[in-house]
Amino acid sequence: MLNKVDENIYELPIGYKDGMRVPGRIFISESLLEMVEPGTIEQVANVATLPGIVKYSMAMPDAHLGYGFPIGGVAAFREDGGVISPGGVGFDINCGVRLLRTDLTVDEVRPVISDLIESLFKEIPSGVGATSRLHVSDSELTEAFVTGARWAVEQGYGTDEDLEHCEENGCLKGADPNQVSTKARKRGRPQFGTLGSGNHFLEVQYVGEVYDERIARRFGLFKNQVTVMIHCGSRGAGHQICTDHLEVLSRAVRKYNIDLPDKQLACAPIGTPEATNYFGAMAAAANYAWANRQIIAHWTREVFAKYFGDVEMPLVYDVAHNVAKIEEHMVDGKLERLYVHRKGATRSFGPSRREVPQDYRDVGQPLLIPGSMGTPSYVLCGQDRALELTFGSACHGSGRIMSRSQAKKTYRGSDVRASLQREGIKVMATEPAVLAEEAPEVYKPSHEVVEVVHALGLAKKVAQMIPLGVSKG
Repeated sequence: MLNKVDENIYELPIGYKDGMRVPGRIFISESLLEMVEPGTIEQVANVATLPGIVKYSMAMPDAHLGYGFPIGGVAAFREDGGVISPGGVGFDINCGVRLLRTDLTVDEVRPVISDLIESLFKEIPSGVGATSRLHVSDSELTEAFVTGARWAVEQGYGTDEDLEHCEENGCLKGADPNQVSTKARKRGRPQFGTLGSGNHFLEVQYVGEVYDERIARRFGLFKNQVTVMIHCGSRGAGHQICTDHLEVLSRAVRKYNIDLPDKQLACAPIGTPEATNYFGAMAAAANYAWANRQIIAHWTREVFAKYFGDVEMPLVYDVAHNVAKIEEHMVDGKLERLYVHRKGATRSFGPSRREVPQDYRDVGQPLLIPGSMGTPSYVLCGQDRALELTFGSACHGSGRIMSRSQAKKTYRGSDVRASLQREGIKVMATEPAVLAEEAPEVYKPSHEVVEVVHALGLAKKVAQMIPLGVSKG
């Protein structure tokens, strides 16, 4: 039933499942498609049944099974007649990636990489329930929910230039801290300034290959340059906000007589109190995540300064993976305001969009695509072609092919650590099981995922980053 309609594009027709309002589209190569679970295809079809969905229910080449929506899923809904769904955002609201560049080369950093990773692991708390060395008051937390990364910068954690190089300038408008529960605040306050666990990481890398010299120069990247990639989200605050509002939106499904093929697609019509309150809370969690990454970036800079003195570490960019945003897109020749859900997907805007930072306006925004601890990460550049195909979206990472529980049965953390060590990659983790869960073999090949979005014109390859050392939760 999955039909190939073009190179790297497969389609699920309306009628594949009762109630589909639009076709499903999966942007993927033939070899990567073989790694996708049947349940992920079903989730693409399920999302296609939601009211007000526009054009297609989509999945990126790193897609895999998620809560309700697939991870790697993209769906846009009309403001009039559409819905908003926490399943299309995920529990880790605004899980995202930022990239810091340095003027250091791999030859300068490699000799101290073991000590450097140990210092980063010590100074930036990580792991399940890790608590921060930052102590914020309730009013400070509220301010962070509203103003995002700007709050952190105003407290001395970074510069205004950092804000210019964040998606949405590090602050999603419409945040409503009144929709954040006391429980979410209690979980979020002590974790503010922590990396978290699971697939979250801080990785010291170097630029192994440059594919586009002109754009690389615009992003400040050059071969053998050392960079730092930070991947984390909204911690317990975001998870609790999602949990709280899922209960409300589950009741809203019955209240508004929405017929769903899967209760995990709980949603509410845009404009209703339930939808408005969720959006306000989700935006607060997104802003918490941007502030969190800003604080971690500041502490990373402090650690590097201890080893390398007055080293410059500008922010290349910061992208969100799990978020719903109001954006304008052309639909059948008409400009419309849409609620674009990206869950495990990255915004990929080309030079035509005013949302791209001024510094990058002539080339497009950077996309930051992590690999795994043992495989390369990539920097890409957004392209206008993505606006035509995917509402300006592309992949967010490699995409899992094995569950965490299966990974722990298959691999031993000590073996993963030893294997990476033989490749010259220093790894620190709170416990060996984390390394087993995140073994490079449990992910799709990052280079194959990136090749698909490059070939489709969703984003353009700019540089490849090779891991030197990783701090894990």
